[in-house]
Amino acid sequence: MPQPSNGFGEELRKRRLAAGLSLTSLSAAVHYSKAQLSKVERGIKAPSRDLARLCDAALGADGGLIALVIGTTGDTPSEPATGRFNQEDWIMRLSPDSRSGFQPVGRREVMSAGVASLMTWRSDGPGPVSPAAGAAMLETSRSLFTHYRRLGQTVEPGLLLPVLIAQTHTLRELSAQSDATTRGQLLALGSRYAEYVGWLVQETGDERAALWWTQRAVELAAAGGDQALAGYALVRRALVTLYRDDAQQTVALARRAQSGALPPRIRGLAAQREAQGHALAGDHSACLSALDRARVFLNRSDGGSDEPVIGTMHLPDPVGMVTGWCLVDLGRPREAGAELDRQLALVGDDAVRTHVRYGVRRALAYASAGEIDHACALIAPLLDSVEAVRSATVTTDLRRLARVLARHSDHPEVRRLGPRMGTLTRLSTT
Repeated sequence: MPQPSNGFGEELRKRRLAAGLSLTSLSAAVHYSKAQLSKVERGIKAPSRDLARLCDAALGADGGLIALVIGTTGDTPSEPATGRFNQEDWIMRLSPDSRSGFQPVGRREVMSAGVASLMTWRSDGPGPVSPAAGAAMLETSRSLFTHYRRLGQTVEPGLLLPVLIAQTHTLRELSAQSDATTRGQLLALGSRYAEYVGWLVQETGDERAALWWTQRAVELAAAGGDQALAGYALVRRALVTLYRDDAQQTVALARRAQSGALPPRIRGLAAQREAQGHALAGDHSACLSALDRARVFLNRSDGGSDEPVIGTMHLPDPVGMVTGWCLVDLGRPREAGAELDRQLALVGDDAVRTHVRYGVRRALAYASAGEIDHACALIAPLLDSVEAVRSATVTTDLRRLARVLARHSDHPEVRRLGPRMGTLTRLSTT
């Protein structure tokens, strides 16, 4: 919980007076009560991060007020150990009561644990896989991957993870029996499966396992001759620090992923992540500069490859959507709401998870702008989908929205939606 801070309150009062604003005027601008702002200025009440962002934007502080509230973790997410991918056995437990799990273990551990007593089978055939069989596996697996990603828009991660993990294993094992060309293609596709598993695992809220799978994706890609995915792994690690509200590490990781040696798409996605980090820090100009860079890179990216697209495949204008996302953190909720309105109108109806992710943020934008009726009207039809997709990242924004709406507890729609939203913010995503 935030702690009272005389430093923030003193700086807020100094900047408010310098701007010639009364407490009443600032209250109207940020949609917090005059009494609450007074308590914050006097150091009686701690400022929330959302309040700091709104005040920072209203007073043109360029991140100066935000910096007094948000800190840094001081470190980046640790990378799992590399070089052990081929020495690991994977154990997956599937249970009818939905309590399933996955664990990588060393082969010595498997033998010492007596796992040989379980049902086992061998996959090493008598000879190499024919080019025709390898090509058929590639074509089928690419088609399946597209379908799995579409299915991932409508169901919770736990339903998809077992089949995606099994498919990753199949591609890895089949590559060892294929010719050099087919082997590289199988490993490249396997790396995309592993990267998607990492994203879904992060949606369950397990950062450590998400990074483990991202590292496995990097190793699969490297084994197939593709070193570029290591750059995208930095973008994924930056997403972890973004949800920790660590602007400094998010920007640092994203900048490392914009090396000139990397493909334009990875550099574009990295520039978008950098923009989100700058938004957390309240740096408006740096955020817009990074977004401009992202658009240039993404416009250069080659869409003619047979390989699955890295990153989202459901945003017609990803830079536009991320712009709306950033404007919320920059304390410009009205601009954010208008931009997210435009972008969500372009997203297909079947992209449920995408609609939920950005729809909750759009409702947060309008609630932060004081448009409580509209925010409630936007969030109400999304709640069933929020429950269906069970996303840890979406839940983060839903909690922010619930806190904003809680300041308007006498509003009829807020009272009606409150119990359901409270249940969903406590819903387990694991």
